This record gives sequence, structure tokens and C-alpha cells, in this order.
Amino acid sequence: MATSNPAFSRNPAFSAQGAQTATPVLSGDELQQMYNAPSAGALDTDRMTYEDTIVKSALCFAVLVVAAVAGWMLTPGLPFLPFLGAIVGLVLGLVNTFKKEPSPGLIVGYAAAEGLFVGGISYVFEAKFGGGLVLQAVLATLTVVGVTLALFASGKVRASKKATKVFLIAMVGYLVFSLINVGVMIFGNSDSAFGLGGDVKILGIPLGVIIGLLAVLMAAYSLVLDFDFVQRGVNNRAPRKFGWSAAFGIMVTVVWLYVELLRIFAILREN
Repeated sequence: MATSNPAFSRNPAFSAQGAQTATPVLSGDELQQMYNAPSAGALDTDRMTYEDTIVKSALCFAVLVVAAVAGWMLTPGLPFLPFLGAIVGLVLGLVNTFKKEPSPGLIVGYAAAEGLFVGGISYVFEAKFGGGLVLQAVLATLTVVGVTLALFASGKVRASKKATKVFLIAMVGYLVFSLINVGVMIFGNSDSAFGLGGDVKILGIPLGVIIGLLAVLMAAYSLVLDFDFVQRGVNNRAPRKFGWSAAFGIMVTVVWLYVELLRIFAILREN
């Protein structure tokens, strides 16, 4: 039926002729090509996806591992290297934490600095407390990460407001104990390389092992929070760049988890 609106009548899309040309008929081969075409990915949509976040996380961990190998090899001749890596990593970690927009360069730089620290401190612990210590810590870290991911993926473990509040309170207590223990290690007369963690025992168990196991539980819940961030980001179609934030958060937690497990095994060796 003809329309009296000149805007529509002059527009080919609303005319009879335009209607015929606006929707071309596709052949069977063309339709099949459309169906076979890959779905739009992160580059096409500029949205956060699981696959893109995994790629970013894998890149960060690859940089961390390469830097860790370098730290392990260089620490014997440069004993200050682990401390330098720890300081640079702490600064970049704080910067990345408080930045509103993720910076891929700073996040990769954090991975490199933490790699030097992890590799260097692993060499020191292995030399001081005996061979096989690092392998134990690596296997334990992979086990905790794998179990936590499996439980989260199955829906058996989820982040909650109540659990997060308990987690934050426990983190404050953990940080206070760590600061006091560092003071005892520097200024006190401790017989253990781990200060109160090695000197004080509860029912025959070193305090450092008990605190370390609590820290492992906190790190596992921190992983749950990281996975929850990724899930919410993908479901809410967050911008693709926030995949870097997810990779940074997971990396921070895994490094923390590894160091705690390394320390637990070292305390057990010392005792």
C-alpha cells in the first residue's frame, strides 16, 4: 500500500522497489558460509571473554616463569636481586591496584618483577633448607589452584558477602602478625629463621605452619574472588581491557599462595 509520507516514499528502503533490493536473496552456498563463519570473538566485540582472559593470564605467567628462571640463575652472583624484585613488584602492585584503568605494560612489568623475586627466593630456600623444597611448593600450589578452580566451576564454592567480610578481617590479622614477626626477626633474638613462626609452637606444631595454613585458605578464597570477578565481567559484557585486571589479580594470588607454601615446607624442614 502506498504511503503519503514523502520521507518514506522517497526512501528506497520503504518503496516497493527498495523492498525488493534491500533484502537480497542469498544462495544456499552463501547461507552455508554464514553458518560456518566463526562466532565473534573478543577482538570483534571488544568485550571480556573467558578465552581472552585465559590468554592474558597465560602471557603474564609466561613472563613470570621466564623471569623466575633468570632470578634463580642470577641470585648466586647478585644476592640482592630477590629484594629488588620484591620492592619493584610491591610498587607496581600498588600502582596496578589503585589504577582505575588496567595498564598492560605495568601488569607485565609486575609479572617480571615478581618472577625475579620468586626465582631468587626459591633459590635461597632451596640452598638453605635442602633440595626438593621448591618442587614440593610448586606441586602444592598447582594442586590448590586446580582444586579451587574445579570447585568454583562446579558451583560448590562461591563468593559471598559474609565470607568476604571474614576474609578481610582475617587479612588484617595476618598482616598485623606479619609486621610483628618481621620486627622480631630483625630486632629480636630468635633462634629460627622465621621468627615467631619457628620459635613458638602450639601442641608441638610451629606457629608459622598454623598461620601459613590459614594463609593458604585465605589465598584459596582470594582465588574464588578472582574467578568470580572473571565470571561477572564476562556475564556483564565488561570491556575487553579488564581481562588484564583479572590476570593481574590471579597472578597476585598465585604468587602469594606459592610463597606461603614454600615457607610452610621450609619451617617443617627447619623443625
